[in-house]
Amino acid sequence: MWEILKTAGVDPAPSRATVTWAGFLRSQAEAILAMDFIKTVTLTGQRQYILAAIHHAGQRVRILGTTAHPTHAWVTQVIRNLLMDLDDTGYLAQIRFLIRDRDAKYPELIAKILGVAGIATVLTGVRMPRMNFIIERWVKTLRTERLDRTLIWSQTHLRHALREYERHYNEHRTHRSLATAAPLRARLQPLEPGQIERLTVGQQDRLGGVIHEYRHAA
Repeated sequence: MWEILKTAGVDPAPSRATVTWAGFLRSQAEAILAMDFIKTVTLTGQRQYILAAIHHAGQRVRILGTTAHPTHAWVTQVIRNLLMDLDDTGYLAQIRFLIRDRDAKYPELIAKILGVAGIATVLTGVRMPRMNFIIERWVKTLRTERLDRTLIWSQTHLRHALREYERHYNEHRTHRSLATAAPLRARLQPLEPGQIERLTVGQQDRLGGVIHEYRHAA
């Protein structure tokens, strides 16, 4: 096969003229935020809509808000709040793309608001969740580790649970893509043999013991 390709003047692995979607995500990870709505139901039967965003490179998650009525006005204000948060934390200058689906809950105005901040809106294809797989994977994690293990009484209870989980996810939960670090915590240094022999581990529970966190005790 190599001889045939060589005779025809074609390299065995020709470089592509276009960038694949996966290649784009990898090359622009530092500049990408992904966003999605998550629906859940309280014990009273009330639907709640959670809007969240995640940074592709750092894996930091931001739970932007919850509401029973995701009106265009509410979504617009949440986006404005996100931009202020990114500006305050020094991330706004590096974000250039926001990936989201075509949900009708997003008003057209937010593309203009993001555009003023230098952020281009990238829409996924119809019924193509894999195009936004980073946030889709996080939504599955949220359901598995939090929502499916808790009886949510009310919107207030939901917001409290989400705040606790956001803190746990960003500050404690390890990530293989970050070499076992957390988004807002550096990778722990390996222990020496002598330290392992005298190792004392402390446990901290969150949300009544649904989440356990373990740390090296001094």
